[in-house]
Amino acid sequence: MSNTLTSTTMRKLSAIVYFFAILVALGSCHEKDFLDFFKEIKKKKGKGDPGFVFTSTNDPSGNEIVVYGRHADGTLEELNRYPTEGEGAGVGLGSQNALILDKGKQLLFVVNAGSDEISVFSISPQGIVLEENIDSGGEMPISLTVYHRLLYVLNAGGSGNITGFYIGNSGSLTPIPGSTQVLSNNGVGSAPGPAQIEFTPDGKTLVVTEKPTNKILTYAVGNDGKPAAPVINDSAGETPFGFAFTSRGQLLVSEAFGGAENAGVMSSYDINPDGTLTVISPEVATHQTAICWVVITNNNRYAYGTNTGSGSVSGYSVSPDGSLSLLDPDGRTGVTGEGSSPTDIALSNNSRFLYVLNGGEGSISAFEVENDGSLSDIDKYDGLPVNAAGIAAK
Repeated sequence: MSNTLTSTTMRKLSAIVYFFAILVALGSCHEKDFLDFFKEIKKKKGKGDPGFVFTSTNDPSGNEIVVYGRHADGTLEELNRYPTEGEGAGVGLGSQNALILDKGKQLLFVVNAGSDEISVFSISPQGIVLEENIDSGGEMPISLTVYHRLLYVLNAGGSGNITGFYIGNSGSLTPIPGSTQVLSNNGVGSAPGPAQIEFTPDGKTLVVTEKPTNKILTYAVGNDGKPAAPVINDSAGETPFGFAFTSRGQLLVSEAFGGAENAGVMSSYDINPDGTLTVISPEVATHQTAICWVVITNNNRYAYGTNTGSGSVSGYSVSPDGSLSLLDPDGRTGVTGEGSSPTDIALSNNSRFLYVLNGGEGSISAFEVENDGSLSDIDKYDGLPVNAAGIAAK
């Protein structure tokens, strides 16, 4: 027999080498890797709606994405951790949307607040792959938003700003020339405590909240993806923080009143064509402390806000006109526990499950959303560092 390898044998060896290279690139697995979980989902097709939940460690020595498999009953299991190759802040970011998915749930974007970068990951059945890190265009990025092929970041360090990027193939980001805009301080002095940035559902406006100034900023977005100068609005209550939009474009904002005991409220607004706001429901009380993060169910019927100071979640009924009413008289629709300091919050694809990141204890609380908007406890999952940041679900 000849000692010379045939071309067929060479191709087989190359395929084997390539296969193992992929495994190495995906990193070591924990209990179960992405591919195994996708196979499990395929087997259970038609028997529920399994998926994934993502958060970030926000570790200053090396930020990581933590991935959980979400079973059809809403329970979670940690699958793997993926380095961002950037640095977290190691302290609470005081923001919503530090980690987000694009509309197709194929790209994951996360802030590295300690190294002033944005990381982009692609998601496939084989796992999560880091595509690139890019400078955020400012200092201490804390919040992100995506609309089609546009991504904007809110930078909370220095004098603060918003900056835009075009999203290319595989999630690559290209800075948009002339897209950087100031906050309410007009670029002078320190940043005025911004909390979140997000596109309106039609992509025509960007909205930013500022906590200590009690301001809500709107930026008209042109066809070229560039924002105009901000229109500065007063919030109905004090310390506007997290927010979310109904599919009709109504804006629901948590207003924390500086963390004063049992003083948190939620207000709703219409955004006028000129960027000004019209209040719909002003200051609907939670009777809880420091409501900060907000989500709305897909059917627009219910909104939920996390009360960082009370270890609870407040649920609201949302009327078609955007008006709000509290679901529970005491404002405690869900409980995450004393000292848990719930921060960011996410809903699964079909809004059946609600996940709350507890920044004070490094855990995630899972709830089932009932038809009447009430929340049923599923479980709590430990093992995250304190001050982990951002949560998203698919």
